Amino acid sequence: MSTSPPSIAGLLASNRAWADAKTAVDPGFFKRLVAQQAPPYFWIGCSDSRVPANEIVGVDPGEMFVHRNVANLAPPQDANYLSVLQYAVEVLKVGHVIVVGHYGCGGVLVALRNDRLGLIDHWLSPIREVIRDHKVELDGCLDEAARHDRLCELNVVRQVQNVVTDPIVQDAWGRGADLSVHGWCYSIKNGLITDLDVTTTTREEAARFRS
Repeated sequence: MSTSPPSIAGLLASNRAWADAKTAVDPGFFKRLVAQQAPPYFWIGCSDSRVPANEIVGVDPGEMFVHRNVANLAPPQDANYLSVLQYAVEVLKVGHVIVVGHYGCGGVLVALRNDRLGLIDHWLSPIREVIRDHKVELDGCLDEAARHDRLCELNVVRQVQNVVTDPIVQDAWGRGADLSVHGWCYSIKNGLITDLDVTTTTREEAARFRS
């Protein structure tokens, strides 16, 4: 049986209860957050409401710097994403950039089906490029569900490629920064993350994406 979402007043009440609970367990929690933002992780994820970055990896506010958009893209032409990436790498000096897609992504499915929804079609153009580049593999999948899942993974790999070949990250490695870039795919069905084994830690490792 479905339940109605809380009202705005209910959300505010929940916020007060959450803050009180945090303070009860750790009286200095919010004082530390105010004093400094020094997250070790930068999360590039999907805007999907079912994929809350902090919650699914069990970290508190202040530990994860987050950028989210439809279909977890990291396009080199997007000034919004690039600004957040630069801030994370050069100002916050995060140690890990994590690109996180999720199985069942609606944006990926729109691109896979070549649906037309308007402005979002332009945003999803990079995924259609992934489809063209991996047409043989995707056509070999058993059904649309399998193609969808695989395309979600391939999209993450392509976005990792965009991150590791970006001048911001390349220059950070050139300065000797201890920086790793990872690609994960999250399952809403069971709450588990699959590591796609594309972790990259140096310019030399990043070169494989250019071949």
